[in-house]
Amino acid sequence: MRTKHVNLLIALVAITLFTFSCFCVSRMAQTSNQLINCKNHILEFKENMQRLKNKTENNSQEMMKLFKKMKNDIIQREDLSGSLGVEKTVDTLGKNETLSDAFEDLKLFLPHLRKAGRIYPDVIIGKGRTGVSFAVGISTVSRGEYSYLKQTLTSVISRMTLSEERESVVIVSVADSNEEYLNSVVNMVKKKFKRQVMSGSLEVISIPTFFYPNMLNDKQSTEESQNHKSWEVKQALDFCFLMLYAKPKAIYYLQLEDDIITKYMYFTKITNFVHNITTNNWFYIEFSILGFIGKLFHSEDLPDFVRFFLMFYKDKPIDMLLGDIFQIKYCKPRETFKECLKRNKQVRIRYKPSLFQHVGIHSSFPGREQYYKKNKHEDDKHNLKKLGDTLVTCITLISNDIFQKLF
Repeated sequence: MRTKHVNLLIALVAITLFTFSCFCVSRMAQTSNQLINCKNHILEFKENMQRLKNKTENNSQEMMKLFKKMKNDIIQREDLSGSLGVEKTVDTLGKNETLSDAFEDLKLFLPHLRKAGRIYPDVIIGKGRTGVSFAVGISTVSRGEYSYLKQTLTSVISRMTLSEERESVVIVSVADSNEEYLNSVVNMVKKKFKRQVMSGSLEVISIPTFFYPNMLNDKQSTEESQNHKSWEVKQALDFCFLMLYAKPKAIYYLQLEDDIITKYMYFTKITNFVHNITTNNWFYIEFSILGFIGKLFHSEDLPDFVRFFLMFYKDKPIDMLLGDIFQIKYCKPRETFKECLKRNKQVRIRYKPSLFQHVGIHSSFPGREQYYKKNKHEDDKHNLKKLGDTLVTCITLISNDIFQKLF
């Protein structure tokens, strides 16, 4: 009986061991399948990573090719600019959008520009400084073997303090299609005034040749009077272009020429004089009686001056138009010259003595020499009074409303 129980127990243990073995074999098979699946997933992941790596390498090679091409293009442009001695800044639409819109006004008065694209200086050297107190504009053209620009810039810049440099920007506008002259100006500025260029207090721009009407691009006439008339027309256009460029840069704009020297501490005197004026309702301030030299404007008024100059630039020199715009804007019809002169002293302020001395003997008009005496101011004042009497007499014959609408 006992043997029978032992055999039964052994049979149960054997069945249990067999069942457990089958279970273990089954679990091991499942685990093996899972391991195989995991291995397949790993292999698939490796293949995907390899494809991604290959794709990345291909993209990287394409990017390297693109960067290399861009680098070569930049080097070519730099080589081209270097051959001219010119540096061009990156033109961002957002930064220059307002400036470009201001130049668009030129198309209203110069029909030949209406088919032109965006009007903007060909060359800019500098940092594009804005938000300063004073912009100083100097227009320059070739005078052949004579040049006063270096002397003028040395005088203008050296007689500023460092704080005054930080609050100003001097703009040299090369208004000459002569590439050699442009190259000489740029090289001189980069060599002599490197610190000012790097700080942004000195810029150089070049006016594009398409800006000028065909009459100025044609060959010179044999008649001196006609050539002089073209010279006056071009000078007016040069100043207008420079004014529009300078307008958004500063609160005030000071017009100079490329053949003057400044008096000692001239900039400090200008700053103090402007800040000490009790009223800010002045039309412009004269820091020199000669021509257009030393005239200080509110920058916000420059577009109005430019529009007026462009309406009559073919009729009179620009310095005479400066007197006309005052007569039209401030002198009332049928009033006497004395009444207008009284208002003239209030809004057309003159600083004495002059802060600028004209030194250019050889004029920018080819073949002409000019000598200005220091005591010439009284004669100019007398001539200005005679001119004012004539202008007021003429203006009283015309309705002031017409001129106001025109202006």
